[in-house]
Amino acid sequence: MKNAVIVGLMVMFAIGCATSGTRTAVAREWKGRVAPARADEYHAHLIEGVKKMRAIAGHLGVEVMRRDEPDAVAFTVISYWESRESIKAYAGEDIEKPRHLPIDKEILLELPTRVLHYDVTYTDLARVRLRD
Repeated sequence: MKNAVIVGLMVMFAIGCATSGTRTAVAREWKGRVAPARADEYHAHLIEGVKKMRAIAGHLGVEVMRRDEPDAVAFTVISYWESRESIKAYAGEDIEKPRHLPIDKEILLELPTRVLHYDVTYTDLARVRLRD
């Protein structure tokens, strides 16, 4: 299933590039850190939350990354959107303001105060394969 999502995202992006000349998407990057003892619990909540974004108009896909460090586990979420206007429909007028999960205040070591946005100009994820 995970591979199908990645392939689907790549196909949608490729079709857009082929039909409209040059097309960009917008990547929205969020980062948070949790205590190692609660990392698996938070990961489950995080995955549940990002899966809900599938239903939002303009949402193209999402990646969740995990980095285990000695004193914390860092998570990075990169969601992909058709435009900044699509992000506004999801996040509100101030798109740099994070949308926190209900559990964030309880589990995150510090609440992120902003998210970053990037214009995606190239992507090649054809060889990315995730373990089930």
